Amino acid sequence: MEEQFFQCPYCWETISMLVDVSQSHQSYIEDCEICCNPIQLIISSQNNEIVGFDALSIEQ
Repeated sequence: MEEQFFQCPYCWETISMLVDVSQSHQSYIEDCEICCNPIQLIISSQNNEIVGFDALSIEQ
């Protein structure tokens, strides 16, 4: 597990989360712990390190 910091695309607060770096590609939706809006997370890892991380707003 690796801690990743990112900004919420809605409220711009900095959030941290633990990422399972044993998975090479992950895509899922998680609510912001500050404003509760849904964030689409797209994560790529290689050799137990995060190589790509996107936190995107969900079009409503």
